[in-house]
Amino acid sequence: MRILFLTLSYPEEGNDRNIYTDLMHEFYEQGDEVYVLCQRERRSGKPTTFNFEKGVNVLRVRTGNITKTSLVEKGISTLLIEKQYVNAIKKYLQGVKFDLLIYSTPPITFENVVKHIQRRDRCKSYLLLKDIFPQNAVDIGMLKPNGLLWRYFRNKEKRLYEASDFIGCMSRANVEYVLKHNPEISRSKVEECPNCINPLPLRRSHNKRNDIRLRYGIPQDSVVFIYGGNLGKPQGMDFFLEVLEVVKDRTDLYFLIVGAGTEYDRIHSRLHDGKFSNVMIRRFLPTAEYDELLESCDVGLVFLDSRFTIPNFPSRLTSYMESGLPVVCATDVNTDLKDVIHEAGCGMWTESNDVLGFIELINTIALADPELRARMGLNGRAYLEKHYTVSRAYQIITAHV
Repeated sequence: MRILFLTLSYPEEGNDRNIYTDLMHEFYEQGDEVYVLCQRERRSGKPTTFNFEKGVNVLRVRTGNITKTSLVEKGISTLLIEKQYVNAIKKYLQGVKFDLLIYSTPPITFENVVKHIQRRDRCKSYLLLKDIFPQNAVDIGMLKPNGLLWRYFRNKEKRLYEASDFIGCMSRANVEYVLKHNPEISRSKVEECPNCINPLPLRRSHNKRNDIRLRYGIPQDSVVFIYGGNLGKPQGMDFFLEVLEVVKDRTDLYFLIVGAGTEYDRIHSRLHDGKFSNVMIRRFLPTAEYDELLESCDVGLVFLDSRFTIPNFPSRLTSYMESGLPVVCATDVNTDLKDVIHEAGCGMWTESNDVLGFIELINTIALADPELRARMGLNGRAYLEKHYTVSRAYQIITAHV
């Protein structure tokens, strides 16, 4: 079977990985011929290229900047990407016929690309719905409800859903949300297809942990909490900064922030000006280096803005589970992330407008027996291996072909 996958997020570095690289390599390992069409943002300074990478044909199309940029540039680049992708298909993939088209959101503006391939190849199409836009932007005040931009993107969203033969949602709550707010969609085409990875072997060594902490200047005796991922408006970083302000003089707690995004500079400046002695912030690390850093930590952190009405499901949960870390989460009430960590027995949750409640969770897990934290982490790892592996995602998607 020949697959075409459309996405924004497909790492260039040879050792980097994410949920999409793992999924595409699963298709390759199963004997399928895989093509990936992804963006290469202007800031890289590199042209469009078409290469063979670890068994996968990867067409990287030069586009405007969509990530880690201003809202104006992000909006313009998002609007242009459809035409850029269609032109790249015509130039580089004109003679390649596909049996299955897979694509992920964001962006929501893949509709015309999808229809172009469908008309040309008469293939099945599968949407991996990772972002419910534009409602998520409305929730956090980035778009006006029923405004001109909202109506434009809402129409694009509806047409993308209509063009898709099947829609895979990150969780059960996502399935129900999509069906409730888009009653014209048949329930038979919407299903749960969660964020999945190919988990690396679990590696946790006390001696190695100490060596890693020494290398990064992390206190050996502190309970170390790590937040790894996007630092943007959806994560509600003001809440986290409030928490850090309250515990800034604690020597028994240490916080690592590893990521990038529109809020990075503001957070970095606030932490520097406030002289936070128990916090370290770093920009995104290569995946292998980040995975190693996780081995030195005790607890993973997940944040979502409390105003969300859509049930987001952050993919960083899988990296914590992969490393055997328990998790402490502060999110809106609509996500079923809280239900998953309760079912898995791998963490704790509070609403992300309750600073004192979150600090209470931090204290609880910090004072817990290290063996209890280890058991919670192993519970998460077991849940990952049962529910969130790429072999499961592969079976869900290919069942329709």
